Amino acid sequence: MKTLVVIPTYDEKDNVAPMADALLAADPSLEILFVDDNSPDGTGAVIDEMCAANARIHVLHREKKEGLGRAYVAGFAKALELGADKVVQMDCDFSHDPKDLSRLVAEDADLVIGSRYVKGGATPGWPFKRRLISRAGGIFIRVVTGMPLRDPTGGFKCWKRRVLEALDLPTVQSAGYSFQLEMNHRTWKRGFAIREIPISFTDRVAGYSKITPGIAVESIKIALKLRFRK
Repeated sequence: MKTLVVIPTYDEKDNVAPMADALLAADPSLEILFVDDNSPDGTGAVIDEMCAANARIHVLHREKKEGLGRAYVAGFAKALELGADKVVQMDCDFSHDPKDLSRLVAEDADLVIGSRYVKGGATPGWPFKRRLISRAGGIFIRVVTGMPLRDPTGGFKCWKRRVLEALDLPTVQSAGYSFQLEMNHRTWKRGFAIREIPISFTDRVAGYSKITPGIAVESIKIALKLRFRK
């Protein structure tokens, strides 16, 4: 079974090498695909050097930043082309712990979600307001869409190849962070088995956050749209 980790990057030059080292230390057999959206800080050049030094590291260079969803769609397509049996998606900023990757891959569900809000999950260091907004958003999404997920917007996941092949990736509409919600919904509606396992989600180690207030509004709009989609 070939596992490939897809990691979108934009201005992550301080994180890409430590992340690759941590992932390969956790599982030397996996492969990594960075999807770089022409980062102005030189992230792409750093990744090129890593690829030249290690055949297990790959990069997909994109011309411009088009949103997290577009980067993942391109990355998933490339991962399938590279022969991945399981595809893991995660952030490059260490908010997702590389040590948790083996637990995601070991689960036998079609989609495994690293969840902040099942028993054992945590968001250390988050202020009360941020935790409240995140939990309230999850409840709203469950009520509106019907999906029985505690963490419908989490971004640390493991997909089986057959799921990604079935989801018609080019037709995914969400360009931004609501991509997570739309992909979960497509998977659930097609009857694939989804399992949530606990993770601890921490704030980034280096670089800057790309989260904006508009992300919450985007998720609400997508949830309402999915509610009435046939």
